[in-house]
Parts: sequence; structure tokens; C-alpha cells
Amino acid sequence: MAMKKGPTKGSGGKHRNALRGKGPTPKAEDRVYHKAYKEKQATNRRKMADPRLAARRRAAKFSSESDDLVIGRNAVLEALRCGVPASTLYVAARIEHDDRTREIIRLAGIHGLNLMEADRLEMDRIARSSNHQGVVMKAQPFQYSSLAELVERADKKSRAMEAANSALDGVTDPQNLGAVIRSAAAFGANGVILPERRSASVTAAAWKVSAGAAAHMPVARVVNLTKAIESLKERGYYSVGLDGGGDALVGETGFETDPLVVVLGSEGNGLSRLVRETCDSIAGIPMSNMVESLNASVAAGITLYSVARARREAGAAADAK
Repeated sequence: MAMKKGPTKGSGGKHRNALRGKGPTPKAEDRVYHKAYKEKQATNRRKMADPRLAARRRAAKFSSESDDLVIGRNAVLEALRCGVPASTLYVAARIEHDDRTREIIRLAGIHGLNLMEADRLEMDRIARSSNHQGVVMKAQPFQYSSLAELVERADKKSRAMEAANSALDGVTDPQNLGAVIRSAAAFGANGVILPERRSASVTAAAWKVSAGAAAHMPVARVVNLTKAIESLKERGYYSVGLDGGGDALVGETGFETDPLVVVLGSEGNGLSRLVRETCDSIAGIPMSNMVESLNASVAAGITLYSVARARREAGAAADAK
């Protein structure tokens, strides 16, 4: 009998589809006909009906962990009075109104804030605290300028003596930052420069301390403060750092009448090494031996005043000639 050459028909090719599996077995709670599925659905319905979870879901629609919040009746009222830019005012349902809350709602209407009513659980969730007194305000993010915008603003000024900036190195307290912004505005500075890391941001707290000066004082954020100072040097600016053990006194460095960057460090650590080495001069404030250092905002006010006074005296001397 002759043998047939070549492959012969077998079940491996003919019934391959029939041999395929249907994947892993679904969990019991995922099978619609299973008792565990019905129990899971009932549990989900109970969770959805939980008032605490419902409040959390509603609050999550309107707030996030990164929001800049002003909490409490006095704080919100002060923020509205000094013009802190805000977007939304949250007021507790059935709140017992007093003169402060009535004034808050009136000012919120004038400023065009969205007014949202929330129950107690929602308010606790939004404020991330129960100590909110039934009033929470969401501030708008501060609009920072670029370093180029600060330089362009200085270039538009008529006198080079007015082209001064204040730079902060390692100042992490928003209230100190707000006070520095206020001093910069008071003594004719062109703007404030902040590093993005290890520095306070212009929050609602900083805005309040600035007494509204943040509304018209440009604040620039830079990735690297040392490189920003070097960039300004290339444009004709000089830099004076405020630190102990300096080679001159504030207002007497010889750079006061030039385009200038006044660099201030934190009270504890002072200027960082690289920033200090970048400065053209290091100046100090004459103080009693009983005090080791000054608060950054106080030092900023003294230094900026000294620069402004030196410029006025130079201008008066030039006019007298």
C-alpha cells in the first residue's frame, strides 16, 4: 500500500478556534448573576448616600489642595478691604450673620466674586479645617512678571536713577515678602525678583501685608537667582548684597546712583554663597552689638530707604551745579 506524503489533516488546525480559552475567570463581584455583585451594588449605593462623602464630592468640584484660601471672618473682611484679588466666596448655609458677614457679602458683590453657599461638612472640606467661622474666600493666583518685563519697565523710565530692583534670596515667609513689596513700592523700586525654589510666593497673606502694593509692583520669578543677577549685569546693572561683614554700609557703596539690584537674604542664613559672590558689593547695616540680625523685611526697608536717600542727595547736588 502506497504511503501518502506531506502533512495530513489533524484536529490541531481544524479545531483551533474551539480550543481557545475565554480568559481569566471574572471576580464574583463582577458577575451580574452572582450574589457578591448585588452586595457590591448595595454597598456603593450606601456610600453615595453618605452625607460626608457627598459633601466631599461637592467640595472637590470647587476647591483643590493648591488653592490659596483666606479663612475666617476677620481675615476675609481685611482681604476684601485691601483688594486681594479673589474669585469665590463660600458662606455656610444658615449662618448667623453679624456686621462682619454683612460687610463681607457687600464687598464680595462689589468685587464681582462668585457667592457659593455650602453646608457645614462642605465648608469643613473646602477650608480643610473646622475653624472657618462659616466664611472662606478663594484668592486668585498672582500674575508674575518675567525678568525681561521688569527690565523693559525700567528702560521706559526717564532717569537711570529710578531703575532699581529688589531681589530676595531664601525669604520663605509670605508676610516678610509682603512687607518687602510694600517697602519697594514706598521707596521707588522698579520691581521685586524671587527665585522659584526656597522662596515665599505672593499669596493672599503676602498681598494683605503689602497693603495693596502688590497690585502695582511687578514681581518676577526666576529659575536661578544668580544667573538672573548676571543677566542684569550684562544690561548695565550693579548688584549690592545685604549681609554681615560687608565692605561698606548701606547707602554708601558708590552704586546707589547707578541702575541697581539690591539683594536681600533671609534673617537666619543670609545670602547664599553663589549669590554673595555674584554681587559687586556687600553692604551692612550698622547695629548695636545687642542685636545679631534684623528681620528681612525690616532690613529691606532700611536698605531701600538708604538707596533712595542717596539718590535724592545726588540729584540735589547735580541740580545745584
